[in-house]
Amino acid sequence: MTEHKAIPSVSVNYACNGSSKKSNELGMRVMQERAYEKRGEQYLLIKSPPASGKSRALMFVALDKLNNQGVKKAIIVVPEKSIGASFNNEPLKENGFYWDWEVPPKWNLCNAPGEDGGKVNSVKAFMDSDDQVLVCTHATFRFAVDKFGVPTFDNCLIAVDEFHHVSANPDNKLGAHLGQFIARDKVHVVAMTGSYFRGDAEAVLLPEDEANFDTVTYTYYEQLNGYEYLKTLDIGYYFYSGSYAEDILSVLDPNEKTIIHIPNVNSRESTKDKIKEVEHIIEEFGEWRGTDPDTGFHLVEAENGKIIKIADLVDDDTTKRDKVSASLKRPEAKNDRDHVDIIIALGMAKEGFDWIWCEHALTVGYRSSLTEIIQIIGRATRDAEGKTHARFTNLIAEPDASEEAVVDAVNDTLKAIAASLLMEQVLAPKFNFTPKNSQSAPVEGFDYGEDGYDPNGTNVGFNEATGQFQIEINGLAEPKSKDAQRICQEDLNEVITAFVQDKTALERGLFDEEMIPEELTQVRMGKIVKDKYPELDDEDQEAVRQHAIAALNLTQKAKEVITEDDDTLQGGSTAFIDGVRKYAMNVTDLDIDLIDRINPFSEAYAILAKAMTEESLKQVAAVISAKKVNLTEDEARELAIRAVKFKKDRGRLPELTSSDPWEKRMAEGIAFLQRKVAEESNG
Repeated sequence: MTEHKAIPSVSVNYACNGSSKKSNELGMRVMQERAYEKRGEQYLLIKSPPASGKSRALMFVALDKLNNQGVKKAIIVVPEKSIGASFNNEPLKENGFYWDWEVPPKWNLCNAPGEDGGKVNSVKAFMDSDDQVLVCTHATFRFAVDKFGVPTFDNCLIAVDEFHHVSANPDNKLGAHLGQFIARDKVHVVAMTGSYFRGDAEAVLLPEDEANFDTVTYTYYEQLNGYEYLKTLDIGYYFYSGSYAEDILSVLDPNEKTIIHIPNVNSRESTKDKIKEVEHIIEEFGEWRGTDPDTGFHLVEAENGKIIKIADLVDDDTTKRDKVSASLKRPEAKNDRDHVDIIIALGMAKEGFDWIWCEHALTVGYRSSLTEIIQIIGRATRDAEGKTHARFTNLIAEPDASEEAVVDAVNDTLKAIAASLLMEQVLAPKFNFTPKNSQSAPVEGFDYGEDGYDPNGTNVGFNEATGQFQIEINGLAEPKSKDAQRICQEDLNEVITAFVQDKTALERGLFDEEMIPEELTQVRMGKIVKDKYPELDDEDQEAVRQHAIAALNLTQKAKEVITEDDDTLQGGSTAFIDGVRKYAMNVTDLDIDLIDRINPFSEAYAILAKAMTEESLKQVAAVISAKKVNLTEDEARELAIRAVKFKKDRGRLPELTSSDPWEKRMAEGIAFLQRKVAEESNG
């Protein structure tokens, strides 16, 4: 393995103000109170990070619906049986709520023996009983709806946990059923997800169905900022050569509580022998001293004499694996930091897996699902006494000499960078953008820095309680329609996801030295917004584009300031806020044209250059350069659209002889289309 260490591409500091763990007089934490305020909504979507208390939020909302809103039954639907335990009985009255949460044991079908298909009749028995709450898996519920029909569940609350498993794809049965329930309009639905990327490439809901939902959003920033103990979260990628298992301690600290997710057997990083990989990792920690007969954990003596307890969830022997899994779930283990030290897993220990002491989530090999990455990171972001620092590391194989492997490695590298950029947006405070004009004024609750609000300049305000920025930008387009306003308020990360996953944008932004930033920020992002939201008119599409690129580029600029300025870096929890403010203050006027002239990927390249060997970086650049193509017709059309706006603003068309590279590029777009028309007319 190469000598250089992991470079955190994101390092976020938090204030530790304890707010996200404080309860009100009804026993509700901040996110739960926010959800409860919207308990009267028929369709509610709760977007909130792992460990923020979504299960209990649902209990509060469901109990109110059952007792005050005429809903006769609540059916809680979870993706896998292990998550059913999150909905066991809770004595909520002890903390001030009106009712306790009670699920008769026979109606928590996640605990019942047998297969999903065999539990369908239990669902019908529950519907015919006088009891009010049922917990079952997504699969059991799908089979029940298929067998008994949508009308059977009229006047029920259908609560779908880990909602990102649902999809609008016709092949996704739960997604199709949900569409039918919404069309019939005789149920209440509460959907919950810890992922901000809805099923990745697949939409979770059709846009017309999603429009029915009222959304409660609780951000990662709010969650982590409100913890008592966890102050810093690092997210980074690390490149290695050879076999990852040979020298895994280069990125591991045996003293950190760690979950290691080894690579999928079909990935490039896998040796195709998962058992040997686990044995290699165990050997790296020290001398094997047998297994604990009580827990099934491996006992390994490190060089310093410490016994490290390692839980192996990869072993194909189900008897051994089940024993280890059961040991990890013991109630007494929850509060015992020393119960286990390292967990090695492949497909397990992700979603719904609660080990609060985890300080490092190490994932070997790129994960194609952003949802999966967020779930894995969520394992390390629990708050626990004495745990001040957490990190996620993605270990990726460097390109090697063979062309095919180089191409694969380049693709994985680009995907890792995309995931890192997205996590930066997820972990940052929320951006609210407003155009600067003569009516602009300070917004109550926002701190505008030492000098306060400047009526003659563009201002950056921050509200620590809500974790939100209020940023004025000259020339910013405002969204007009309700849909566009919702997207700018709630879904900018969805737009940014599509943009940073766009291979052409990423490749050119990182490795094309001749690339003009506006080709990415205006043309590429403009096309992505048009494709994603065709129902919006041109003005609203442009407003969404501007808001999304502003959020992405201001995050990058803040990171750049933090990296360059050691004083700001020492600023702890305010480093990111200081970075945004310092960048905005350093420019004469923060305007949208200035933001459009920033390459969104330049800071990512700077980190990549530190994390990868020079030789590998050259190989990556060579592979991408070999694929470089000249202007496409679609790009030319987008450039021509921008040229029309240019003419409207300047009273003339862009000129090919201009010294401004962006004006020249727009003129090239027009010339390309003119040549195309001439060629077609000449046959």
